[in-house]
Amino acid sequence: MNHLFKVTIDKKTYIALLEERHAEELYHLIDENRLSLGEWLHFPAATTKIQDTREFIEKSLNRFASNNGYWAGIWHKGKLAGSIGYLYIDLSNNKTEIGYWLGENYQGIGLATQASKLLIEHAFNNLQLNKVEINVATENLKSKALPERLGFKKEGEIRDYEKLNGKYFNRIIYGLLKDEWLNKESY
Repeated sequence: MNHLFKVTIDKKTYIALLEERHAEELYHLIDENRLSLGEWLHFPAATTKIQDTREFIEKSLNRFASNNGYWAGIWHKGKLAGSIGYLYIDLSNNKTEIGYWLGENYQGIGLATQASKLLIEHAFNNLQLNKVEINVATENLKSKALPERLGFKKEGEIRDYEKLNGKYFNRIIYGLLKDEWLNKESY
């Protein structure tokens, strides 16, 4: 199966740009994980039919074409496990933000960490960016562990950043500079 781009993580895992033919599989993964994803993210509540994932993928491909970010799928053992992407690419300030999520059955085995490493390497080595950010809700302990594991620095916390399920959540901003990544011990 050919992809617009595909990067192998290991024998069982790869990331590839989400394409329209993935809309049904993406929808079902979101639907099966609606409660767990919806605890921290807005999109599950807004994804009520396959057409919603088709439109999301179309927007992502348009962003990819205009060099302003994209979303890729994370496949593990032949199944879509989650998604990762650059929310934007700010060339005037040489930075980007990475977002990621996984279905519950795929959490805790390093998929998001390995995929994030690939996007960080690409941002610094190929896109020549200077900074990568990751923003997470302060209470989202699993998601916070990833930037902390990869050497990101906590740069600040925005109070009542977003409202989900009737509750306000603060958002932690993590940042990683190119020099910090290149001079890392090992992550």
